[in-house]
Amino acid sequence: MLERTVQFAEIKDEDGDACEDVKALSGWVLETIKEVIALKNFSINAVNFSTYGASFVYLSENGEVIAPLYNYLKVYPTELKDFFYKKYGGEKEVSLQTSSPVLGNLNAGMQLYRLKNEQPELFSKIKYALHLPQYISYLLTYEAMTDITSIGCHTQLWDFEKHTYHDWVKKEEIEKLFPPVFSSSDVKETIVENKLLKVGVGLHDSSAALIPYLANFTEPFILISTGTWCISFNPFNREPLTSTELENDCLCYMEYNGQPVKASRLFAGQEHETQVKRLADHFGKNGNYYTQVSYDSSLVEGNLNNTSVKTGVHTSGFENESLDKFDSFEQAYHRLIQYIMAQQFVATNFVMSPAVTRIFVDGGFSKNPVYMNLLSSGFPGKEIFAATVSQATAVGAALAIHKHWNSRPVAADMIELKLYATAHKTVV
Repeated sequence: MLERTVQFAEIKDEDGDACEDVKALSGWVLETIKEVIALKNFSINAVNFSTYGASFVYLSENGEVIAPLYNYLKVYPTELKDFFYKKYGGEKEVSLQTSSPVLGNLNAGMQLYRLKNEQPELFSKIKYALHLPQYISYLLTYEAMTDITSIGCHTQLWDFEKHTYHDWVKKEEIEKLFPPVFSSSDVKETIVENKLLKVGVGLHDSSAALIPYLANFTEPFILISTGTWCISFNPFNREPLTSTELENDCLCYMEYNGQPVKASRLFAGQEHETQVKRLADHFGKNGNYYTQVSYDSSLVEGNLNNTSVKTGVHTSGFENESLDKFDSFEQAYHRLIQYIMAQQFVATNFVMSPAVTRIFVDGGFSKNPVYMNLLSSGFPGKEIFAATVSQATAVGAALAIHKHWNSRPVAADMIELKLYATAHKTVV
């Protein structure tokens, strides 16, 4: 396996807000592709991409990038937001129809609405608005395409009830900026450095990361993907989102085959990072000391799983705990994970369905024995696995177009599993 990692310095948009340097990113992608094609020990037949999907690249009539790659964390204008939802039936109505909470610029469609209203001259020059994965594909194919996993991921563009763009997208004449939807499992052929390549349309990273699990497991499961956000995916829950679920930060992603995936989100990874620093400072430990903490059931105090726990917020409440009450880092750390787990239990249960027998955890918390043991305690009737897929989003993107570059069956051992709890019947 060949890996390349690079970190680009951020630049500023016209408002002085930090954003990705799309020019530097474009150059790196093209140079890396050329470099890999030139390697003698690899034969490259197909290429696909996965990136975050919550921002657009705006192209002019002649294919030039004409605006910044706006950061999806950029603050959205309150007055414009309020005007939009009043015009189109209210936040609850739009959220239910598009299966997405109100998230400001993280609702990528709202970025286009802002441009139309605040920068009409720039908006009028846009020929195509491409989600970032599709722009990376465009760099090789020079063909503008739209992908369902990017449209359907918390953009507020897609009407999950009507299976088409939402009415507001059509009324605002934004739909015309989106090229035709191209199948996530098909390819375009192009020539790069005298090499014929089959190129996929690109996938939203969260949807791509789910593909290895769908390829390996047919029985219903939930995947908890952990990082800055901890997202519980249930691709076997076809029930429409409810108002209560939306209020608790649930939403729908889209499988590459066009099926909705019910999911819930927690900002637990970010909270963990903040609170671990607080613990380390208080107890005089280094920042990574938590990685040495083993699970100790005697340090678990009571049960925080209850109906009053809120998931549509960015903290669990542990920040209000006085650290002076704890005798050690280990004791305080177990309590922190209990707080996080109380939220995780509620969030995952929002997307739970009766047929689910397994819960897979990947990402940072999958390597955390305190988190994994507390998760198994919270779901005693399920098999709980720590799962590892090397470069899951890249593997998922490759699997989406597997039939175009590999005649062999999908490898059955691509996911490394560690069992933490075995499902069992409880007799009362």
